[in-house]
Parts: sequence; C-alpha cells; structure tokens
Amino acid sequence: MPLYLRLLFAFGAGLLVAAGFAPADYWPLAIVGTAGLFGLIELAPTRRHAAALGWWWGLGMFAASLTWIATAFTYQAAMPAAMGWVTVVLLSMFLALYPMLAALLARGLVGGGWPRLLVLAGAFMVTEWLRGVLLSGFAWNPLGAVWMEAPGIVQMAQFGGAQGLSGLMVLAGGALWFMAAPGHAAKLRRQGVALVGVLVLCGAAGASLEQEVYYPDNPLLVIVQPNIGQDVKYEPGANGRHLETYLAMTAAALNGGEAGEARTVAAGTGEAGATAAEAAGMRATDGAGRPVAAPNEGIDGAGGAVPDSRPLSEMLARADPGERRRLVMWSESAVFGLPEEDLALRMKLASVLGPRDLLIFGGVAANRDARGEVLTLGNSLFVLDARGVLRARYDKAHLTPLGEYLPMRPLMERIGLARLAPGGIDFTPGPGPRTLVLPGIPPFGAMICYEIIFGARVTEYGQRPAWIANISNDAWFGPTGPPQHLALARLRAIEEGLPIARATPTGMSAVIGPRGRVFGSLPLGTSGTLALTLPPPLPATLYANTGDAMPLGMALVLVLAGVGLSRRWHAR
Repeated sequence: MPLYLRLLFAFGAGLLVAAGFAPADYWPLAIVGTAGLFGLIELAPTRRHAAALGWWWGLGMFAASLTWIATAFTYQAAMPAAMGWVTVVLLSMFLALYPMLAALLARGLVGGGWPRLLVLAGAFMVTEWLRGVLLSGFAWNPLGAVWMEAPGIVQMAQFGGAQGLSGLMVLAGGALWFMAAPGHAAKLRRQGVALVGVLVLCGAAGASLEQEVYYPDNPLLVIVQPNIGQDVKYEPGANGRHLETYLAMTAAALNGGEAGEARTVAAGTGEAGATAAEAAGMRATDGAGRPVAAPNEGIDGAGGAVPDSRPLSEMLARADPGERRRLVMWSESAVFGLPEEDLALRMKLASVLGPRDLLIFGGVAANRDARGEVLTLGNSLFVLDARGVLRARYDKAHLTPLGEYLPMRPLMERIGLARLAPGGIDFTPGPGPRTLVLPGIPPFGAMICYEIIFGARVTEYGQRPAWIANISNDAWFGPTGPPQHLALARLRAIEEGLPIARATPTGMSAVIGPRGRVFGSLPLGTSGTLALTLPPPLPATLYANTGDAMPLGMALVLVLAGVGLSRRWHAR
C-alpha cells in the first residue's frame, strides 16, 4: 500500500477516536481507531514510517476533538476569527508529536505482536503524562477519557488515573487487531479474545464500585446558571444587568422560588425584609456611621481561611441545623469590579443570602504596588458570607496562554496576536492547589476553569479536602467544549474519590459524585438553578495517594515487559 494511503488511513483512524470523546461518546469507535493505529505501526516498514503514521493519527484525533477552541476566537475584536481555526490546526500539529513519539518507540524498541503492544501502551501513558506537564501542559482529552460512558472501565482511574485508562484503550485496540486482522494465527486470535475478557472483568469490577450514598446531613449546594453567553457578556451597560440576574435567580432559589425564576430583589435587603447590615449584626461602622464589615475578615495572610477546630461530624450534625449552611455557587468571572475593594458591591452580593449562607463566586483581585498602581490581576474564587465579609480567596494557578496572559508578549504583539480575555493587564498565577477550611462546611479545594483537567494537581498536598468547587466560564467553547470539560471533571472525581460541584454561566453546571456519577446537571444553553445535597467523599484512592507515580510505574512495567518478551522470542 502506498505511504500516502497509509497516512490517510491513520488520519481517519484518529477521527474515529475523536468520536469517542464527549459529546458523541462513541467509545467502540475509539477502540476501532486505536486498533487502526496499532495495526498501521505493525505493518510499517520502517521506524520513520511508524512515526509519520502516529503523527497523522494524532492530527486527526486532536483536530476533530478541539474544534471548540476556534469558537473562543469569535468573541474578541483584537484578531480575526479565522485565527481560531489556525490555532486549532497548529495546536493539533504540535500535540500530534506525542502519539508520534509513542509510535516511534513501539516500532523501534521491539518486534511485532505482544511486545510491541505492551511497549505502545506504556509509551502512550508516558507521552500523555508529558503532554500535561511540558510547556505549561495541555491535558485536554487524554485517550482514556473515551471510556467515560463505557460500563465500569472508567472506575480503573482511581488506580492508574487518566494515563492508566489510556493504556487500557491501547490494549483494547491491540486485542481487536489480534482478533480481526487477516493472516493472524489462531493462537494470537485466542490471546486477543483473552485480553478482551480481562478488560470485561475490569469493567465488571468497576461497575460494582459505582454505588453512591447521599448524606442528607451534608450542606445544600445551590448552583446558579443564568445562561449569559460570551456574545452578550461585555455589551455596554451589561454588567449591572447580569449581576441583577444572578441576584434574582439566587433569591428565588433560596426563598423557595422555581429554579431559574427571575424575581426582583431590592438592593440592600436580606431575609424577612431586614437590611443586610441588620441581618448581619456587624460591629464596625464607616465614616457616616453606617455598619460595615472588614472586607477580608477571616482570611489569613496566605489567602486561605482560619481553620475551624471542631470535627467535621460535629459541624454537619443534624442536631444543630442552625450551624449548617447553604452554599451558593456562581461561575468564574460572574462578578465585575474588585470585590475586596468595593464595600457596596459586597453588600449587594450579600443581600440575597440567609444568615448561615455562603456565596462562592468568581471575580478579579488587583495586585498593587506600594503606590497603589495595579501591576497584575488575579483570576480569583471568593467566598462571601451574609455580612459582606470575604471569608476566603483562591487565585487560579494554571493560567491559560493567550487567554489570560500573552506569553512572549513583545513577539506575540508584533505578529498581531492578543489576549482573548479583554483588558491589557495580564493575570498572574496563584500559588497552587489550596484546601479552604470554613466553619460549618466540609473543607474544599478550589479549581478555576481548565485547572480541573490536570490529574494529580487538583488538591493541596497533605491537606485532602472533602470536595472540590470548580467554577468555570465555558461560554467560550461552543457546543463541544463544555461536555468535554464536564467529562474531564468527572474523571478527576474518580481519580481523587471526591465529589465536585461545577458552576458555569451557560452550562454544563453539575454536581458530580466521587465515582464520577452526575447527580444533577443543567443542560448547555439553559437558565436555571440546581439545588442538591453535597455528596460525601470516599477514602483517598490509590491514585490520590500516589499521584502520577502509579501510572508512570505501570508504564515502566509495560515497557520492560515488552522489551523482555521481545528478547525472549528472539532468543528462541
């Protein structure tokens, strides 16, 4: 077969794998596409050809599954929208280097058959790990994510993470090739069937782990999704209108209205018609004698919260319902302005909260110099109580290149590239994952937007939270980006054994159990509120305790087994 036809088949096999990702979730097609990659490597006459086949396979997979990136470029005026498609192609060409390297290693280190399959599975796990850490990393859509809707298999992520699932997908593709390819001996076909049997057993074992338990004593999560699209977010005068939408929907949900019902709430009033200051019982006053609260009361110097000394069981006890809180969640960048510096803004946000409620929302923090000039900004998650006090703040640590900052700014600006987020001041990264501890609620980790896609980097080392709050703005990402983002959040929940609550402005907001099950969600492009009890965490999984050391160790075992098996066969 001519090389160009092989490359075309490789590209088509990559397209089949892309159909396995959300929202299509045709995971059997992904197995066929992976079998195509392995078969093409088996038949490649040289290592160079194998590398080229791996690259074209990767190009097809990434180009077809990352089209949502192009949509983000339609919401800014600094660059032509066509740059979005250029970015998709260029990024896919770069990301395809990783499966190219895996194919090269599988073809170059060992002979064909089982040794090559084992090496390819191990090499794929290693290169996917590299994809998540090199050059700031882009771990979107690991191959293993196609297992999300396959019964049971995805539960293996609690042992080997996303990379382990990717290795299982390569093994599944190899098993299909052994069974279906013409010219294979009956023994090899039987071995392929046996490997499929092992994968079925993994699925059955995983399915037995999917039972979830709801704790009725846990806090109530109220997630607000106003369906404010990126196309209207920055319209003149829209900031106040959008904030009123958030406030009205929140008040309706907390006071028993229908989800998504728009109900007018008078600014500065809280429950039972009391003013926000009266309901809060605040101690300090401003220059006019009006009661106020310090903006960051309860936040320590490192940006976290003052720990509560009581055991979690006491904080959540049904015997004292007055100690329990409702947790309201708004999306990333839901609030314009600077909450830490704007008392009126904080009081307006607090006006819809009950005395024991907390509001988790996304906004901006200004990092100033000694003269008060803004140097950089923080893409931040804030926690606000009913007195208008900011109880905690988390700054996004893994920023998006071209989205929140412009790498190599002088060069990028010279060639006409700009930042997607409006404004000329770059965001600066925070210190990394944090566990926020507040009275009356389980301690939680905070993740902003696509930080949730990076396995083993979503919780603070040594400070395991009980759940993860993930606020995001998926309005940038068209119809395919949000369901893929949700799938990756579900994968993190399984890896860590932790529930995850997601709030986005346009969908898909959701409450995810620690086994990856979606307990409730709001569809893409809809307005509404989601009120659910926070699910309980599981004991720390093997992956949560070991991180990427476990899948990398598995990969090393697979590669060594393949090399050893190859040498044994050659010695016969």
